[in-house]
Amino acid sequence: MAQDPRIALQQFIASLERHFETVSSRHGNEDPAIEQAYYQLEDAFLNYEEALSEKFGEFLPLELAEDDAE
Repeated sequence: MAQDPRIALQQFIASLERHFETVSSRHGNEDPAIEQAYYQLEDAFLNYEEALSEKFGEFLPLELAEDDAE
C-alpha cells in the first residue's frame, strides 16, 4: 500500500531540494553524491505518483527519462 499522498509530496519536494543542493555544490565530474541524489529523487517521484494513483486515480504529467543503454 502506498503512503499518504501529502507525505509523499513532501518527501518528493525535499528530494528535489536535496538534488538541487547536491548538483549546485558538485565536487568534480564523478561526484557520487550526484548519482545518489538522482536515485533518491527518482524513488521519491515514483512513491508520490503511486500514492496519487492509489488514493485519487491520478498520475503526474511527467515521465522518467529512459536509459538508452538498456
